[in-house]
Amino acid sequence: MNEKRSTAGTQRANISRQRRFWNERAQSWDHGAGDNPGLVKVVERVIAEAAPSAGMTVIDIGCGSGQLALRVAPLVDRVIGVDISVAMIDLFLKNARAAGITNVEGVAMALEHLEIEESSIDIVISNYVLHHLRDRDKQEAVMRAAKWLKPGGRLVVGDMMFGRGGDARDREIISSKVALMIKKGPAGWWRIAKNASRYLLRFQERPVSTGTWVEMFKTAGLHEVVAIPVVNEASVVRGTKLRGDLNVITTDHA
Repeated sequence: MNEKRSTAGTQRANISRQRRFWNERAQSWDHGAGDNPGLVKVVERVIAEAAPSAGMTVIDIGCGSGQLALRVAPLVDRVIGVDISVAMIDLFLKNARAAGITNVEGVAMALEHLEIEESSIDIVISNYVLHHLRDRDKQEAVMRAAKWLKPGGRLVVGDMMFGRGGDARDREIISSKVALMIKKGPAGWWRIAKNASRYLLRFQERPVSTGTWVEMFKTAGLHEVVAIPVVNEASVVRGTKLRGDLNVITTDHA
């Protein structure tokens, strides 16, 4: 009982911290996200792997101000954008109105508290969001998303995907990020110190490897799981809800 209370308390604290963090940074994220070439590439790959089409209902987990959801909305029947930050949802709906997009709705709620009818969603997508969750909450998010999907529906996650130096790809990513920051001089050195503390303490950013994401999709019962590296630190993982017992795991280096 004490362990359950401790876990629930930690989750509440993390939700509160994330909500405060993103409410404060909503405007700066909205202004900068569209100009980040790596983020744009990941968004494009998430859309390609999700393959949205007319008549579909889509949920974007951690929609932010709409960089992914508003790209998908013209292709489908309905998009539900979910974000922990009220400020982000306000920007998302404002951006939708400015673009003349009317088939979206926004839900300001922590993913951990979101209730969706099982087998009611065609596609669940997420981009550069779930690395902020604790590892157990990442798995829970994948499990819940898999339940929301209709048979044949897809879960597609784009995110920072690297571990803590346990394999060659992890070490290559970490080394390249450090080298890039060193070239920036004192400002870069400060970012190395700040990001290293976050990374080592897993306080704000908690990325895990692509292989770990594949295993989480498998554990949730998703099939035809594909992992696609996109840019240096980011990959996209796709899985499909099917009836049957076999999971086919492949890795595409495109």
